[in-house]
Amino acid sequence: MDILNNRSSVSEFILVGLSTSQETQIFFFAIFFLVYVTIIVGNLLIVISVIVDNHLHSPMYFLLANLSFFDLCISSATTPKVMSDFLRKHKTISWWGCMTQMFFMHFFGGGEMSLLIAMAIDRYVAICKPLHYKTIMSHRVLIGFLLLSWVIGLIHSTSQMVFTVNLPFCGPNVLDSFFCDLPLVIKLACTDTYTLELLVIVNSGLLSLICFILLLISYAVMLVTIWQHSSSASSKALSTLSAHITVVTLSFGPAIFIYAFPFNSYSVDKFLSVFYSIITPLLNPIIYTL
Repeated sequence: MDILNNRSSVSEFILVGLSTSQETQIFFFAIFFLVYVTIIVGNLLIVISVIVDNHLHSPMYFLLANLSFFDLCISSATTPKVMSDFLRKHKTISWWGCMTQMFFMHFFGGGEMSLLIAMAIDRYVAICKPLHYKTIMSHRVLIGFLLLSWVIGLIHSTSQMVFTVNLPFCGPNVLDSFFCDLPLVIKLACTDTYTLELLVIVNSGLLSLICFILLLISYAVMLVTIWQHSSSASSKALSTLSAHITVVTLSFGPAIFIYAFPFNSYSVDKFLSVFYSIITPLLNPIIYTL
């Protein structure tokens, strides 16, 4: 097969991880295990609650349940492998395992970003056009938002991975990370990757930055609308909006820093990687439920 020939002698990648100390790795395993269990339980509770509780059958909670599902998938794409590596002396991942991990990270990550935009639209209609809310945010529109999120996630991931899987890897295979990250993997290729680097910056970095700016502008408009109406309903809307702004900042912030400037001389900040793949899926259900 052409792909197998292209990757040449590299059949696996070595992960540096977060620490070389055995005691520290056991500590990290315990922390990651507790966080991952909390992520699974917290997000599943939101999904199940929205499904079984008739009072939560509204557009906002429908989108929230799907956001929780995306969080589950993003965390599950990396965390189980990371936890198993904490218990191993030699941390490796197969070539196909690495490519699969990156595909699903960007697939669900792109879908989640699209869903956050849909949630912003839902809040905009609810706050700025409340009389037309049920008409605009119909069941058909919600299904369209959800399908669009999946399609955008697929396009976002495939457009980068279709070039990455054909890169020749014939030399270094050490990744200074605890999971396969696209910018770091591309740097190991035995060929000129300038064009692909630009694609990653535009597709992941600038796209995240532009979406983040547009979301902030839309939330600013909503905040102005709320301040013009002093009532208990406006107070509740402000509380909900604050949760949305917090989640958007936590989701887009690390992604912008990681992928907008991914090919500098320094390695990708591991803290941001941990935050994006572990902490954000944990905080989302906490912030929204509170």
